Amino acid sequence: MIINVLCCFPELQSVYDDQPNAHKKFMEKLEACIRNHDKEIEKMCNFHHQGFVDAITELLKVRTDAEKLKVQVTDTNRRFQDAGKEVIVHTEDIIRCRIQQRNITTVVEKLQLCLPVLEMYSKLKEQMSAKRYYSALKTMEQLENVYFPWVSQYRFCQLMIENLPKLREDIKEISMSDLKDFLESIRKHSDKIGETAMKQAQHQKTFNVSLQKKNKMKFGKNMYIKHDRIPEEKSEIVLKHSLKEEDENEEEVLTVQDLVDFSPVYRCLHIYSVLGDEETFENYYRKQRKKQARLVLQPQSNMHETVDGYRRYFTQIVGFFVVEDHILHVTQGLVTRAYTDELWNMALSKIIAVLRAHSSYCTDPDLVLELKNLIVIFADTLQGYGFPVNRLFDLLFEIRDQYNETLLKKWAGVFRDIFEEDNYSPIPIVNEEEYKIVISKFPFQDPDLEKQSFPKKFPMSQSVPHIYIQVKEFIYASLKFSESLHRSSTEIDDMLRKSTNLLLTRTLSSCLLNLIRKPHIGLTELVQIIINTTHLEQACKYLEDFITNITNISQETVHTTRLYGLSTFKDARHAAEGEIYTKLNQKIDEFVQLADYDWTMSEPDGRASGYLMDLINFLRSIFQVFTHLPGKVAQTACMSACQHLSTSLMQMLLDSELKQISMGAVQQFNLDVIQCELFASSEPVPGFQGDTLQLAFIDLRQLLDLFMVWDWSTYLADYGQPASKYLRVNPNTALTLLEKMKDTSKKNNIFAQFRKNDRDKQKLIETVVKQLRSLVNGMSQHT
Repeated sequence: MIINVLCCFPELQSVYDDQPNAHKKFMEKLEACIRNHDKEIEKMCNFHHQGFVDAITELLKVRTDAEKLKVQVTDTNRRFQDAGKEVIVHTEDIIRCRIQQRNITTVVEKLQLCLPVLEMYSKLKEQMSAKRYYSALKTMEQLENVYFPWVSQYRFCQLMIENLPKLREDIKEISMSDLKDFLESIRKHSDKIGETAMKQAQHQKTFNVSLQKKNKMKFGKNMYIKHDRIPEEKSEIVLKHSLKEEDENEEEVLTVQDLVDFSPVYRCLHIYSVLGDEETFENYYRKQRKKQARLVLQPQSNMHETVDGYRRYFTQIVGFFVVEDHILHVTQGLVTRAYTDELWNMALSKIIAVLRAHSSYCTDPDLVLELKNLIVIFADTLQGYGFPVNRLFDLLFEIRDQYNETLLKKWAGVFRDIFEEDNYSPIPIVNEEEYKIVISKFPFQDPDLEKQSFPKKFPMSQSVPHIYIQVKEFIYASLKFSESLHRSSTEIDDMLRKSTNLLLTRTLSSCLLNLIRKPHIGLTELVQIIINTTHLEQACKYLEDFITNITNISQETVHTTRLYGLSTFKDARHAAEGEIYTKLNQKIDEFVQLADYDWTMSEPDGRASGYLMDLINFLRSIFQVFTHLPGKVAQTACMSACQHLSTSLMQMLLDSELKQISMGAVQQFNLDVIQCELFASSEPVPGFQGDTLQLAFIDLRQLLDLFMVWDWSTYLADYGQPASKYLRVNPNTALTLLEKMKDTSKKNNIFAQFRKNDRDKQKLIETVVKQLRSLVNGMSQHT
């Protein structure tokens, strides 16, 4: 057929090519192919027809036998089925029993495999209920590594496996909750922990000091400090009492483990270690402890008001670091030495800043001293745990300066009270007992006074022994701060001397100067103050011996600081001397203000003015008091008084408000100056040479002589000559006084122009005035 189709292919191609009659040709060709194909089919059927007929004939023959065989087979099958029904029933029973037996065996085997897993899981539940979380985690590890692989194909095992992470998280949360409770607990009880640790450190230190004192007492000797003695018996009683207290307290010593249950930390650390999350736990613990450290280091606003505020602050810090030190030594890696050192350095900077700020508000030296003792115990306690505390002792030196300042303020009040209560008169002594009492308080030595019979007087007033005692008390108070600072005797000696110098040069000196300047302090009191400072100055060497006996550092040591009491009391004495001069001049001014001259009188009274005689009598009495002063002081005061009196009298004559003065007034004034000169020549204070004191009135004397004798020709002729009789008379002064007399002459002598003598005198005055004015103007131009 394929060939026939191929034969038609050219015609088919021509159809597609649109050749003429191509379609007709194709159809003709196709018809021819069909006819050929039918002929071939017919030939084929004719060839196989006989074989087909033979096969049908044979099948018809077998058909009867096949039907018989079918009947036989069906019957045989029926009979066989009926016979095997019972066997099948028994066989199925056997098979079912064998399957059950196999299943039972399999179940037993599987149950035997699962029982240990179930037992371990039950154990895990019991451990969780009993809060044995670390053991529970170990059980989980066994389940996962040993038991679960045996039964991993079972669903209950998958449920257990899925439940284990949740159990682990529960354990982490529970252990973290316990840790938080622990941290909160130690935050609340850190002050109790710190208090216990500080007590132990203090007891240990006291015990060591007691042993040292006991050893020193075996080979030492009694210590005498001038009039103060520390008896050996008293020291030994104190030592025995201290040792007895130590023995009683030994049984009551508590450790940090006794006060704090650290098991939550251990459990939590072990749990996180087993869970492989140890780093998270360490970071959380350190972070929380740093937060607590910041809270502990934050002081209360009123901490500086009482020592309890400082004590609570220190005990909390000590408790915090005692716990950290314990954690450092009993755990591995939870905290490290580098971490604690970093934490301590941060805390130390904060502590120093807090103490520096709050201590600056302390004005009570007793509170500052208690603060120092707390800092020493605080430092010794933490030093015992391995923390460096050198910066704390450096801070103590700053606080020591502040302590000295508070002491100085306190003693300033003490000195003021002593000065207020003093009567500024020599101490009277009526018997030997009173004499010894004063000597025991103040190192006074005067053989002449000892020889005198009772009653007698010490030259100083009552304030001197009181001041001396208080200076020694100040030294004792300053010494208290130097104790337990781990400093050498040389350094303590230097500190005592420097603080004592501050007391003398600043506090006592200031109190003396303020006392001297007080208005109610009179000349008698000032004289006694000068005497007092003299004896206090002499007592400075005994204060140096007092310090030497305390520190056992010889004054001959090269670097030993000397006391500056000599300069202090000299300055005070000079101030008192200056105040004496000032008050004496003020007293003179008060008397001069009482002067009531009649500047227009025609004739003098014939005697000195009453105010001046009163002034001279006052000066005589006051200079009698000055006999107890050093000679130069009395002489200077006397010279100053005379010069001031001379200046005051001169100013009275030249006062601008005084417009006129008569010759009678000048003569009366001359009588007063004569009394002043007589007073000066009477040597009210011994020690002046010749007429030195009278020279204080030389200006007045020459001026008055010039007007009394009216020797103007000599004055004008000799003016400027070294040998001039009126060398001390200033032309300007003479001109001022002469003009006042000229005005008086004009007013009083109304009829002077009718009298020749008066007219001549008036002309002379005018002539002298002109010459003096010319002389004054010449001097001004020359200048």
